[in-house]
Amino acid sequence: MDILAIDIGGTHIKFCTQRHPAIVKIKSGRKMTPQHMVEAIRAETAGWKYDHVSIGFPGPVVHNLPLREPFNLGKGWMKFRYDQAFANKPLRMINDAAMQALGSYEGGRMLFLGLGTGLGAAMVVDGIVQAMEVAHLPWKKGKTYEDLLGLAGLQRMGRNKWEKQVLEAITVLQVGLRCDSVVLGGGNAVLLKHPPKDVRIVPNSNAFEGGFRLWLPKHRSSR
Repeated sequence: MDILAIDIGGTHIKFCTQRHPAIVKIKSGRKMTPQHMVEAIRAETAGWKYDHVSIGFPGPVVHNLPLREPFNLGKGWMKFRYDQAFANKPLRMINDAAMQALGSYEGGRMLFLGLGTGLGAAMVVDGIVQAMEVAHLPWKKGKTYEDLLGLAGLQRMGRNKWEKQVLEAITVLQVGLRCDSVVLGGGNAVLLKHPPKDVRIVPNSNAFEGGFRLWLPKHRSSR
């Protein structure tokens, strides 16, 4: 089995396969539609041989389809026929934070938090991954978790105060969700100067490992 793993982002769309592990990046943005994405990937992968497709999508996903249009991309993602676009190859789509969480999983009950422009979150329990909508839950003074832990919070508070909020949120969520471990990803995770010893910071490239694992019997999405 050779799997094409695709990580869709607001700035870039990245992809690779097991046989072609070098990650390819194409620019995305507010004009990027699913059709444009497929055409660009086809052009970059001409001659590649792959038989399954995994897609990490920046938003909620159910039954391999997005539940809403992404904020930082073009339109048309909800009704697009991804299976037909990739020549009816077996295809699985999950939330992008869930895909990175699955690629970072080492056992037990693991909480993943993606510290980027927004806040991604997922749990993996006994190899089964579930995306979570922690970002929009109310937390402090009328602010949500994403308001405080996302890029807007970082820019508003500065790195030191932002880090204190991140560490407090980790403690609260770890207790409330009864996690064995916590993993941090996303572009801003590396800004933490004093991460707890039991918290791992992982690279965004783990998303591709998650895309590969999505097809293994012991690892799967709950939906």
